[in-house]
Amino acid sequence: MTLVNGKAGKSAGVNDACPAAPVEIELKLLVSPGMLSVIRDHAVLRLPVRNKGTVRRLEATYFDTADYSLFSAGLSLRVRRSGRHFTQTVKRISTKDALSRQEWETPVVAMSPDLGALPIAEIGTPFETIAPEALLPVFTTNVRRHAFMVDLADAQVEVAFDEGTVVAGAEQEPISEIELELKRGRPATLYELGLSLMEAGPLRLGTQSKSTRGYMLASLEAPKAVKAGSSKLEREDIVDDAIARFMADCQQQILANLVPAESGEDPEGIHQLRVALRRLRTLLWLLRREIAAPSLEALEADAKHLAQSVGPARNWDVFIGSTLSGIEDAGLHDVEFSGLRSACVPFRDNSYAVVRKMIADPQINRFLLALGLAIEQRSWRNDIGSATLAVLAEPVNKFSVRALARVERRAIKLGRNFDELQPDERHKLRLTLKKLRYALEFFLPLYAERTATTKFLKRLSHLQDVLGMDNDIATSHGILHELKETTVDPDLHRAMGAVIGWQRSHQIAQADRLHEKWEQFTHSPLFWNR
Repeated sequence: MTLVNGKAGKSAGVNDACPAAPVEIELKLLVSPGMLSVIRDHAVLRLPVRNKGTVRRLEATYFDTADYSLFSAGLSLRVRRSGRHFTQTVKRISTKDALSRQEWETPVVAMSPDLGALPIAEIGTPFETIAPEALLPVFTTNVRRHAFMVDLADAQVEVAFDEGTVVAGAEQEPISEIELELKRGRPATLYELGLSLMEAGPLRLGTQSKSTRGYMLASLEAPKAVKAGSSKLEREDIVDDAIARFMADCQQQILANLVPAESGEDPEGIHQLRVALRRLRTLLWLLRREIAAPSLEALEADAKHLAQSVGPARNWDVFIGSTLSGIEDAGLHDVEFSGLRSACVPFRDNSYAVVRKMIADPQINRFLLALGLAIEQRSWRNDIGSATLAVLAEPVNKFSVRALARVERRAIKLGRNFDELQPDERHKLRLTLKKLRYALEFFLPLYAERTATTKFLKRLSHLQDVLGMDNDIATSHGILHELKETTVDPDLHRAMGAVIGWQRSHQIAQADRLHEKWEQFTHSPLFWNR
C-alpha cells in the first residue's frame, strides 16, 4: 500500500511539495538469518501489534530492457505473485530523502508486465518509448514474508520480516531483512521503531532495495560511489528549512556510500563516505556556533567516530593509488617500487576490515537511525532559547553571510605568517579551508550567478590542491614509518627513501607556488558580502 499526496505528513525539509504520484515510505533493516525469528518474537511481544500477522510467499520477477534503460533512469518494474494474484509495480528511486519512493501498482493477469495498465504519461521517461517486447526478465526474488500491523497513537506501520533469495542467472544472494512501511502518520515513527527493534539484537540500516541488489547481481558490477549533489537551496528558505535540507543531503550521501565503501571494490567508495561525513561534521560545526542543540552535539560525536575509522583506509588508498603511482610514472628506473606496493597491501586490507567492522557496529547503526530521526523531527528545535528560535526563522541568506564570514576569518587568522607555519599549523589551516569549501557548497545556490563566486571558488580550490600535496607528504611519512617497523628488506628501505626524497624535492619546488596561491586567496573578494 502507498500514501497518496503526502497524507503521511511532510518529511521535514525534504518533500517541499505534494508528490505527483503515490509514495511508498519505508525503512529497511538488515539482520542475520539466525536473528530474524528472535527479533520477530521481540516485536510481537513488545510492540502494539494488531494480531500475529500473516505469512505469505512472494515471488517476483523484475523486467528491463537489454541495456537496463529503466534502471539507468532510477526506475524498477516488477511483477509479483502472491497466491493467485499478480501485481505489477513501478518504483522510482528518491533523490530527496532516505525513506520515500514513488510507486505505481496495478493488477495484471499473469507473471508478465502489462504496460497498457500503467499511467505511462505520469511515470514519464523512458516508458513512453519502450515496446512491450523489449522488456526482458533480469532477476527474480523469492521471499517468505511474515507481516503484521503496528497501531500507534500517531502512526500505523506494517512490519514485514522477509527471508529468501534474489537470483540472477547462476548468481544468488540471501535476503534476510525487516521492512517498516508507513501506512499512516509521521515518517519519524519508522526511525523510532528501528531504534526500538535494535534493543532485541544487532540490526543494520539497509541502504539498497531488493531491486538494486538484483541489478548488481545480474550485472556483476560493484556498487558505485556517490558524490554530493547541489543543496537546491532557495533564497525564500528560512534557516530551519535549510538545515533540514542540508542534513538530508548529508544523510543521503552517507547512506549511498556505505555499501561501496564496505565492498572495497573501488577506493572512491571510501573517499565519498569520508567526504559525506566531513560535510555533515562541517554542517554541525557551523550550527554549533548559533544553535547549541544537544541532539546535534551527540550526532557530531558519532560522525567523528565513524570518520576516524574511515581515515586510515583512505590514506592507504591515496598512498598506493596516487603517491606511488605518481612517482613510478616519473620514471625512476633505478628504483623498484613493486615490492613496496605489495608490502602496503596487507595494511590497506586491514584498514578496510576496520571500516567493514565499523559499518556493521550497532553504535554506528544507531547513529544512522538517530540521524534520520533528527531530520524528520527537526530535533534542533528542542531545548533551545527564544533567541535561537528567532535564528531558525530568519532568511537563510542572512545566516549564510554570518556562517561564511566566520569560517573565512578563522582561515585568515590561522594563515597569518603563512610562510613560517609549522606542519601541524598548516594542517589546521587546511582543515579549516575544507570547512569553508563545504560551507560554500551548501550555500552555493544563493550565489551561483555571481562572477566573483566562480573566481573565489577557483582560487580556494587551487590553494587546497597545493596544501593537499603537503598533507599527502605528511601522511606518507606516517605510512612509511609504519612500514619500516615491519621489514628489514634493503630494497624496500631503498624504495622508501626514494619516496621521501622525491616528495621533499617536490615540496621545495612547490614552495613558491604555495605562497602564490595563498596570496591570491587572501586577496579574493568575498562574494557573499555583495
